[in-house]
Amino acid sequence: MKPILPLKKIMTPLYKTKTLLLFFIRIFWLICFITCQSLTSYNHTCLGPENEIANASYISNLTALLDSLPSKASNESFYYDNSNEVFSLFLCRGDVSSSVCQDCVHNATRTLIQRCPSNKTAIIWYDQCMLRYSNINFVGLADLRPTVVVRNNTSRDAGTPGLVSSLVDQALRAENMFAAYEMAAENGAWNRRGLMQCTRDLNVDKCSNCLRELLNQANNCCIGTIGWHILAPSCYITYDMSPSIAYPPRLAPPPTGSKGADPSRPPAPLPENKGSDSEGKSKWIPIGASLSAIFGLTLFCSGGVFLWRRRNFQENIDHNCKEDRLVELGGRVGDDYSIEIFQDESGVRSQEFPSIQLDILQAATKQFCDEKKLGEGGFGPVYKGKLADGKEIAVKRLSRTSGQGLLEFKNEVLLIARLQHRNLVRLLGCCFEQNEKLLVYEYMPNKSLDVFLFDSSIGVQLDWQKRLSIINGIARGIMYLHEDSRLRIIHRDLKASNVLLDHEMNPKISDFGMARIFGGNQSEANTNRVVGTYGYMAPEYAMEGLFSVKSDVFSFGVLLLEIISGKRNNRFHLWERGESLLTFAWKLWSKGQGMKLIDPLLVKSCVATEVLKCIHIGLLCVQEDPADRPKMSSVIVMLANETIRLPLPAEPAFSVGRVVEEPTQSTSNDKVCSVNEVTISNMLPR
Repeated sequence: MKPILPLKKIMTPLYKTKTLLLFFIRIFWLICFITCQSLTSYNHTCLGPENEIANASYISNLTALLDSLPSKASNESFYYDNSNEVFSLFLCRGDVSSSVCQDCVHNATRTLIQRCPSNKTAIIWYDQCMLRYSNINFVGLADLRPTVVVRNNTSRDAGTPGLVSSLVDQALRAENMFAAYEMAAENGAWNRRGLMQCTRDLNVDKCSNCLRELLNQANNCCIGTIGWHILAPSCYITYDMSPSIAYPPRLAPPPTGSKGADPSRPPAPLPENKGSDSEGKSKWIPIGASLSAIFGLTLFCSGGVFLWRRRNFQENIDHNCKEDRLVELGGRVGDDYSIEIFQDESGVRSQEFPSIQLDILQAATKQFCDEKKLGEGGFGPVYKGKLADGKEIAVKRLSRTSGQGLLEFKNEVLLIARLQHRNLVRLLGCCFEQNEKLLVYEYMPNKSLDVFLFDSSIGVQLDWQKRLSIINGIARGIMYLHEDSRLRIIHRDLKASNVLLDHEMNPKISDFGMARIFGGNQSEANTNRVVGTYGYMAPEYAMEGLFSVKSDVFSFGVLLLEIISGKRNNRFHLWERGESLLTFAWKLWSKGQGMKLIDPLLVKSCVATEVLKCIHIGLLCVQEDPADRPKMSSVIVMLANETIRLPLPAEPAFSVGRVVEEPTQSTSNDKVCSVNEVTISNMLPR
């Protein structure tokens, strides 16, 4: 019988092999970084109203102007033009060579012409440059919209705040309004790189305001991590990692007040790749790197097969259930807790949000006791909790007894972890352990909108100005989902109970389990599985399964009329002869009696012109033809503009799901004539 080898002797060769493979993988990644870094497109945006299409003359002028820009980039890193009523501007990063700048601008012009062929306004950001054009003069204005946040990595980095913010003064003193640093990281193979820059049509004050506004956004989404870019039309901030073999590290800016620092002295200019010697060497870099990449790829594939087989073997041991692989737990939420990994269906791992251990949530909610229960949602109860540091949280618990909702749970996590807006509820973390599926949100002390709206005893707290503020906040949140976020999202279940209120009565949209993402130029989709809530569904969605951004617009219109009237649409027929709230509102408005719709609690505080305008906008949103409904961006303009002339609304669509009960009917005949999966919400506080 052969002797059994000690475990240490068995494992030692394995660890050596793994270390060697990881070394080659690391080298291969560095090579790929050099060869593939040439032009990284972060984002492009085609702007302007859908019905505002550039005519042939404008397109001709635009094409001629864009064709001329690359030649300008051979000598200048910044240029703007206003030829023939087309305003354009390009900005190259302050440390790139003229040849890189020219190539980047050339690619940017070609890309925008292809992707935004009929738009009068567009913008694109690359790693090395940005380019924008418009029919409106933006020169000298500090534009912050649209702002794009790109997060490639979310590794923790405690040194971010001071290092990034210290660059602002340098950028303001620099002639090209550019500041940068690179500092060697602890592992020695990578540098921490910070960049910020303004377009040079701005003065110092406007550049300062632009950069500091982006820093404020960074404080909300990114500070404390590394691997992010915040891009605006007039300025940008970047904080990421770069291989030290590709970019030699530069010293980080000295801390304020250090000896030898002279704040009035401009920073030394960054070196550019100029001269025939550097250009000659640069020609050989792609050739050598390509040959090295082939060699590295072979090693990488061999190592990948080995690690893949070993990982699969380990996963079979660690996970007995397919559902348990949804979330890998281990970290805790907080400044000194680690961010754990979420694994999606494709097996790609990311670090989008923290996972929280079950025992922490059990302690916070007192084992999910009934006294901590805030309400009941479509997929289970919501509990109030308090963490050890005193922070209050809301814990959404998927019902154990129902197999339904796992897809919605995962959908909500994947979506809301990527969304950042003041009118969207913030996800703090999640938990998937011991057959528990939990989502952890910021706690909303005033619960949900329906608690105040449909209870006359406390509805008096919502005077007209608060309700108008809530209407505007909900509209901004939906517009962010439809037009301003990285993803184009259709909520599909917008209703009063899904609008939470913070301590200042600011609205925050919640419950993204039903939401769908639209990609590219997709404008609508069709489904055989209709989800949502009766009374808020657009007719084309309820009857045909067809949904689009205009489906959310319809739901918003219903919600707007509910906020004004203080009555539920899906129960309105019980006291108004079978009429829906929408039909009733339209009849009153068409007779010039719109003020009869308002909640009696608003009589003393309301402004008649504002109420009538909101009723008008609500009726525009609930029109039967989706094409007649306005976009949310148009709704926001209508709400903000006191002099705008609104189009006349058509008669609204019928109220989906409305059933008139006859006293003589037997209860055995009261059936819901639909097989669609809709939520029937118990109206309890959240």
